[in-house]
Amino acid sequence: MKINVSIIGLGLIGGSLGLALKRDPELYVTGYDRSFSTLDQAFRRGIIDKIATSIDNACEDADVIVFATPVNTTVTMMQQASQWTLKDGVILTDTGSTKGPIMEAAQPLLERGITFIGGHPMAGSHKSGVTAAKEHLFENAYYVLTPDAQTDKAKVDFLCQLLKPTKGKVVVLEAEEHDRMTAIVSHFPHLVASSLVGRLSVQQEVQPFVRKLAAGGFRDLTRIASADPIMWRDITTQNRVELLKQLDGWLEEMENVRTMLTSNDPSEIYEYFAGAKQFRDELPIASQGALYMTYDLHIDIPDHPGIISDITKVLADERISLTNIRIVETRTDVFGILVISFQSADDRERAKAALAQTMDYSMQIV
Repeated sequence: MKINVSIIGLGLIGGSLGLALKRDPELYVTGYDRSFSTLDQAFRRGIIDKIATSIDNACEDADVIVFATPVNTTVTMMQQASQWTLKDGVILTDTGSTKGPIMEAAQPLLERGITFIGGHPMAGSHKSGVTAAKEHLFENAYYVLTPDAQTDKAKVDFLCQLLKPTKGKVVVLEAEEHDRMTAIVSHFPHLVASSLVGRLSVQQEVQPFVRKLAAGGFRDLTRIASADPIMWRDITTQNRVELLKQLDGWLEEMENVRTMLTSNDPSEIYEYFAGAKQFRDELPIASQGALYMTYDLHIDIPDHPGIISDITKVLADERISLTNIRIVETRTDVFGILVISFQSADDRERAKAALAQTMDYSMQIV
């Protein structure tokens, strides 16, 4: 007997989840989105097995309901869920990046005996919408579940098993713990990146050339500041308490740095940078974390006509997809002038091997 899964919202996350779940022939996926063109694309691509004409229609026969919508939208729909016709034993879950507001909104449902288990697949892309959905988006990424303390463990185990086709690393955390940790490694870094861009914007008013110098390492460092401002406005307001705690800690750290610079002790400064380098170098690289990342290849190429088209032809011949390609104008602290970004570490390694075998041996590829 097939398990009926309904996905509400078929953007990048909902669409990718549908594709991943369809790996399991025992799962029957119904989709609903307010955009009919999105629904039509999802059905044509095989992301879903059935188009639902309304949320009620999507949920009435579902064994599992996934809200793949922004947190504020999910909260609103959960408040309406008490009016829906739901099967006995149904499990509701979501994909939002903050869990506190979600678990608070779930309390009326939990009091009625309806199972709600918060969820957050920590994966993303530089693209959005159902057209960007990928079957492998969640592979090797952490998929966090935040059940209520009173939730039946068998229900949590059932959802963990259902999510296995995503090939993500399913872990169970408390909602408060999740929000604290994502504030540290995801939400606060976005604020820092945006603040650095803000500083650059102010500086270029009196030093216009500084904008050109920012084309290298600075651009890479602040890449995440290019994220959707609406989404990050919502995340910031939803996780405000944890972000304020992180900001207080950051200000304290900056005071320590200021003191270090004032004293100007070379050995102390060395230890500061050496400690940061050691800790960062020991961070895991085999899996995705809370921040969406690209896998970059830096290539030091000779400056002659046609070299870039030669490189992209090698990648095309090997059927390796790239997500971005750019020329770095400033070469301070970077290995090459051509930077190619890939969706996965495997694509990056395949590209590196193909280019090393095919292109001029004198080129540096790292």
